[in-house]
Amino acid sequence: MKKLVFYLMGCTLFVFCSSCKQQLKEEEIQQTEQSNIDYAKGFNFTSYDDVYVVNITQPWANANTRFTYVLKRATAQVPDSLQKYPQIQIPIQSLVATSTTHIPALDVLNQVPSLVGFAGLDYVSTPAVRQQIDLGKVREVGQNDALNVEVILDVQPDVLMAFAMNKEDKSLQTLANAGIPILYNGDWTEQNPLGKAEWIKLFGLLYDKEKEASAFFDQIVIDYTAALQLVKAVTKQPTVMSGVMYADVWYLPEGKSWAAVYFSDAQTDYLWKDTQGVGSLALSFEQVLEKAQHATYWINPGHYESLAELAQANPHYKEFEAFKNKNVYSFAPTKGPTGGSLFYEIGGMRPDWVLKDLIHLVHPEVLPEYEPHFYKQLK
Repeated sequence: MKKLVFYLMGCTLFVFCSSCKQQLKEEEIQQTEQSNIDYAKGFNFTSYDDVYVVNITQPWANANTRFTYVLKRATAQVPDSLQKYPQIQIPIQSLVATSTTHIPALDVLNQVPSLVGFAGLDYVSTPAVRQQIDLGKVREVGQNDALNVEVILDVQPDVLMAFAMNKEDKSLQTLANAGIPILYNGDWTEQNPLGKAEWIKLFGLLYDKEKEASAFFDQIVIDYTAALQLVKAVTKQPTVMSGVMYADVWYLPEGKSWAAVYFSDAQTDYLWKDTQGVGSLALSFEQVLEKAQHATYWINPGHYESLAELAQANPHYKEFEAFKNKNVYSFAPTKGPTGGSLFYEIGGMRPDWVLKDLIHLVHPEVLPEYEPHFYKQLK
């Protein structure tokens, strides 16, 4: 089974031009009220009458380019100064998605029937979408690195939403040249858990449901903040290790990464919290053992779903006290009906659930009756 397959697409956009009866200055657009993007770093947008100007500032990690789109209602009068940008009429009626992180937004906004294609149907777990798949209403469009151009051209989506590792993708170039509007989504690059969830506002714009998307996100912020308050007075922070060996290298989250943010917000002492990066550290087994042998918890040990699997992969894992005490927890065992990861599909949209899961397992006295959504103790 592929484990981390969700974040791979990049593209160029189709330009759809419309006439403009009233000439407006671009400065007027820029001076309108900026939408309330409080946590996400990778996009922003500005509202003006029947037009949204959307800027994707971080379409992929370490990107040095940005993309601007004009989302317009049917009655919109787009000024000449904005005609140079790709235009998408809203509300859209159909979408091809390329990552399971897109799926929850469709469910929240009651737009599941608009999904006409997806890259990797077996990875989808959301019940409403699985029902559409089982009814044959969602086409398989291949894998992120090998999209089926013919199928996508056949379904003719209003938008193809794609993830990107860089701007090189021949299939997306082909689709863009054929007139398929393609929109970058860089939610996976966000390191603030609330920043990931805030990308639901982009879907709110596409479906002309800005208020609904904002209301949902505002409630997420309220619930996340309430969870922070639950552990505000905690005096003991249990030590936490993370990651696992791949070949001869142990990869674990750097101190400013989204995983480390969760560890901090759950009031734990993540042993690599002082490192400054947002990616992964690459260490030797000996380096990790020296620092983390006595850690209380081992959280997120890669794709392994049991202690037996860990021990079989590397018998030296048994040297860690967290392993000996069976304090090893992971979201890997939590899967949908066809094997898709619930965490990678839903977790980004529900940081409040993720945080409460972690609080429950490291501070069980705070949430004693709580039932985790993602995390399970490895047996």
